[in-house]
Amino acid sequence: MTPATVGSALLNTAWPFLLGMASPQQGAQGLLSTLIPMVLILGIFYFVMVLPMRKRQQKVQAFLQALKAGDRVVTSGGIYGSITRVNDQSVQLQIANNVRIEVSRSAIVGYQGQEPVSESNPS
Repeated sequence: MTPATVGSALLNTAWPFLLGMASPQQGAQGLLSTLIPMVLILGIFYFVMVLPMRKRQQKVQAFLQALKAGDRVVTSGGIYGSITRVNDQSVQLQIANNVRIEVSRSAIVGYQGQEPVSESNPS
């Protein structure tokens, strides 16, 4: 065998192997097969993380908007008191006879004797 025929024989037998090593053509099918898992991951993330967080946030917001004078509440610092006045950003709490303090509305975490309605509560 001459070197030219040996090279030709190798090329003929290696041709299918070389074609198999070539990168496949990326078309619509390749793009679609990469996008579907990404969309599924984002959808699962939304339903597991974002949606429950939004519902909890709306629940807390509704609670804070419904505060009125006379409600007996607990603050995030653990202070128990009765609301005497409600403003847009704050509430005035009476914590003892003739002792009133002004606290931020967002510091109120729940009613006395009930589960907190704070954002850190998982329910």
